Amino acid sequence: MPNRCTTCTFPLGGRIAVLASRISAGPAERLPSMPVHDPTPVTPQQQRAAKALLASALSAGLRRADELARIFVREGYELALVGGPVRDAFLQRPHGDLDLTTDARPERVLELTKDWADTTFPVGIRFGTVGLRKGDSLFEITTYRSEAYQGTSRKPDVRYETSLVADLSRRDFTVNAMAARLPANELVDPFGGLADLRDKILRTPGRAEDSFNDDPLRMLRAARFVAELGLRPTPEVRAAMAELGWRLEIVSAERMAVELEKLLRASRPGGPSAGIDLLVRTGVADHFLPEVPKLRLERDEHHRHKDVYRHSLTVLDQAIELEERYGLERDVRLRLAALLHDIGKPATRSLLPDGRVAFHHHDAVGAKLARKRLKELRVAGDVTADVAKLISLHLRFHGYGTGEWTDSAVRRYVTDAGPLLSRLHALTRADCTTRNKAKAERLARSYDALERRIAQLEKQEELAAIRPDLDGTEIMALLGIESGPLVGKARAFLLELRMEHGPLGRDQAVQELLRWARESGLSPAGESPAGEPPPRDPPAGAAPDDGGAAGRG
Repeated sequence: MPNRCTTCTFPLGGRIAVLASRISAGPAERLPSMPVHDPTPVTPQQQRAAKALLASALSAGLRRADELARIFVREGYELALVGGPVRDAFLQRPHGDLDLTTDARPERVLELTKDWADTTFPVGIRFGTVGLRKGDSLFEITTYRSEAYQGTSRKPDVRYETSLVADLSRRDFTVNAMAARLPANELVDPFGGLADLRDKILRTPGRAEDSFNDDPLRMLRAARFVAELGLRPTPEVRAAMAELGWRLEIVSAERMAVELEKLLRASRPGGPSAGIDLLVRTGVADHFLPEVPKLRLERDEHHRHKDVYRHSLTVLDQAIELEERYGLERDVRLRLAALLHDIGKPATRSLLPDGRVAFHHHDAVGAKLARKRLKELRVAGDVTADVAKLISLHLRFHGYGTGEWTDSAVRRYVTDAGPLLSRLHALTRADCTTRNKAKAERLARSYDALERRIAQLEKQEELAAIRPDLDGTEIMALLGIESGPLVGKARAFLLELRMEHGPLGRDQAVQELLRWARESGLSPAGESPAGEPPPRDPPAGAAPDDGGAAGRG
């Protein structure tokens, strides 16, 4: 195989630093079931550039890690920065906690750090991990290890190792299988992760099927790295995902939900939809989010060139673009609602007499399906409720047509959306994916007009805080009833009047409530069932009315 020289460049303090110049190893050189080492060592020039970049990107956290490393080295142990922080330093992305790895056993790590750390967290010690806090820096230190998985569990049997390279070989992808030995910041990249990062390739250190079979959650992580970093999975990675998606059955719903949320929160333009598309195309989504791939079977009711699935990805992209406009940032509620807003269509598809396809009530059906799916994924209850509500409301705007909105319609729209109004604005606008420019402009103008009407009524009536003109206590006193369902019905009646006519004022609200009570067969306090005042008490000494008994006999 001919050699291919390449140059990898990354920004460093306004300059360009050369970090990788290597000979690529082709797939033919891969050994099955074993990690594949990169045949080209890191050059001294690349080491210097990597050191400078790590020191610049990790700043205070790295200085504290260096302090810690000197303690370990003095006692004859190794300590290295590993995984995500190293990768993100080369990408100049912000990093979270610093992950470290060592040949010291966990119990020894606790001994070495007890006088240095402000706090230690040995909760992961069973799997070889100790957490530390020093000032405002958090660290996790994990002993070098290898892992063996049982077929029905994601929990590995852990065996401690003495080699950093052996530890890196168990990592999920080559871009995460890089380390920096401390305190020298010496780059260790045995599997060519830096070059893969440059080439935007997502590859596993060993066989992808072995990696995913061991830990199926890595398939969702693959999609997340596509979303976050724009990496391209190799054919081997895609094939393994297609073959092993069913293995997600051993992964907890909570872990899958966390990865899905991280994927959807990706800030790279087009990233979340690209990550979802990888999961759908490989069949992985069939095993934890099946409602989305089912959309590929449906064409929309207007016979556009895109099926409902493609439309949903477009809505997701457009909703994300609108977040800044509405003061939202990486909003998981909006993004989930955008992705799932049409999942009710397959169940409501019908053919009209003129040959068109319709999906009547897919908003209500979709809200129910979304609630069920998100509950099964153990998504937080408030997030689930908000997503379902947004889906149930996403067609409301179109129900009013493009004409002038009445005050009552505006009040209902705002009140029904409640605190989700800004998200509903973004979702509704994003849902317009028509290629008809004139129609798109018409819909945009109509929604602009609605938002202006909302702003006008907000100034007049404080729409967000719309309440009936009488509260529950007043209702109970006027009707002579106790707290219960009847109070709710009366309140709903008054709220309906408030929506339709605006503020009534207390006097008119009282009259309307009493009228409603009489028409409902109730006896307001102080009135007889017929609506007449009750009889007055008889004068003192008078005989009580016996209802005419004296005349009967």
